[in-house]
Amino acid sequence: MASVGTALRELRGAQKSAKGVSLYSRFVNRPAGRFLAAGSYALGLTPNQVTLVSAAFSFAAVAAVALAAPSWGLGIAVWAALAVGFAFDSADGQLARLRGGGSPAGEWLDHVVDCAKLTALHTCVLIAFYRFPEAYGTGADGWLLVPLGFQLAAVVTFFGGLLTEKLKPKAAPGSAAAAPSTVRAVALLPVDYGVFCGVFLLLGGGQLFRWAYTGFGVVAALFLVAFLAKWFRELSAVRR
Repeated sequence: MASVGTALRELRGAQKSAKGVSLYSRFVNRPAGRFLAAGSYALGLTPNQVTLVSAAFSFAAVAAVALAAPSWGLGIAVWAALAVGFAFDSADGQLARLRGGGSPAGEWLDHVVDCAKLTALHTCVLIAFYRFPEAYGTGADGWLLVPLGFQLAAVVTFFGGLLTEKLKPKAAPGSAAAAPSTVRAVALLPVDYGVFCGVFLLLGGGQLFRWAYTGFGVVAALFLVAFLAKWFRELSAVRR
């Protein structure tokens, strides 16, 4: 089995294109995932096992949001677990490439876990708003619609983007990848999952968290409209 250093050197030359990726994912999450992938490779873990590790961190964090009273300490713990889970989510694909390529079953598991994570995250925020209305200032029932709307925007964006990639024609073998756009990478920061996870650092602020979470939800809804228009336009130009 290769050492961590050897695995890291191999991974540096086997990275996915940065096109359509935010600055956080390019410069924070993917590099962190690269180290986790190298360590997992040295330990003999499989990509599917790494996916399950990612799920364990993520679901522990979202469960804590629903079950525990909000506090600053809880916010730090939730953010840290979500960030680590997200880094392991990047690591499973990198580990698969390091081992010679992934499998349809592995890709399926990865996407199912991602979709479940998104759904559970906003469901647990809804539960928290319901269980701790004094802390969050969510005594009015209308606030419970915010996580539902955010969940809808997040899941439709996830599914729409995934389906668009499957339906678009593949680039010809050997063709040069388009250079990543810095402007686009900055513009995508508000809808990057890793950036969004930072909002949970505000859990101890109660109403401050509620307003920050709502702001991210509004941005997610606006980006969804833009994404849907873009994806439909791109697919309309495809001829079978």
